[in-house]
Amino acid sequence: MNTPHYVPRNDTGLLVKPGKFTNRVENFGFEFLSFECRKLSAGEKFRAETGARELGMVLLGGVCSVSSSKGTFQRFGQRPNVFNGLPYMLYLPISTEFELTAESASDVAFCYCRAEEPHPAKLIGPGDIRVEIRGGGNATRQINHMIEPSFSAHRLLVCEVYTPSGNWSSYPPHKHDVHNPPGEVDLEEIYYYRIDRPEGYAIQRVYTRDHRLDATVTVRDGELVLIPEGYHPVVAAHGYNVYYLNALAGSARSMAASDDPDYAWVRQTWTTKDPRLPLVK
Repeated sequence: MNTPHYVPRNDTGLLVKPGKFTNRVENFGFEFLSFECRKLSAGEKFRAETGARELGMVLLGGVCSVSSSKGTFQRFGQRPNVFNGLPYMLYLPISTEFELTAESASDVAFCYCRAEEPHPAKLIGPGDIRVEIRGGGNATRQINHMIEPSFSAHRLLVCEVYTPSGNWSSYPPHKHDVHNPPGEVDLEEIYYYRIDRPEGYAIQRVYTRDHRLDATVTVRDGELVLIPEGYHPVVAAHGYNVYYLNALAGSARSMAASDDPDYAWVRQTWTTKDPRLPLVK
């Protein structure tokens, strides 16, 4: 049997260290998405404007208030960190000036997306989150849906995912890089990671079937992985629970994706779900 010859590409620039997007907005060369993270002390303020972007402001931890040209949102947030509760997220549309005040020490992710349509500002709390337990066996994971395709926004989609110790996520490997609705749409995506212990890690592979792109990266707490195209499965190191925040945007308001046909059969083997899930309630 002939084996195709290719050279794996392991240094593709897909793994992004926190310094690139901490206290500054970075678009990573994407057409639509950009991202920023900030940690604020109690009483600290941050002022900005969305301009030609819509924004999903995800409170990873702490309590904040936001006053904006599209409304005021007082003292939202309750979890101390991502492993201790469901999220609050504030959606702000294009052309919005805002001031964020940290009512306690706060950890905030800003998921920006280029947009042209105005939509209403909206605060999403734990009672609004749709929690899904997806997969089976040691590929079971928890998804907290925040901005779904049905949400009133232009392009932005946001969710967060919990993968228990030793489990696989985004599995079977799937992709969303071709506009072929309803089965698949073309979406950029970022994975922003948190690990429940500082020495922990996850491993993510990003590849295309022709191996034009074939990268395997080790991801640690606070790092980010870019998904410009291709399949992108994740595994959590044994002993460590893994969180990632997903932001997506592209050719349609859909999360439609297609499995790698080599691994799609695995779905038929799942008979039970991991009883450790949900990890957060």
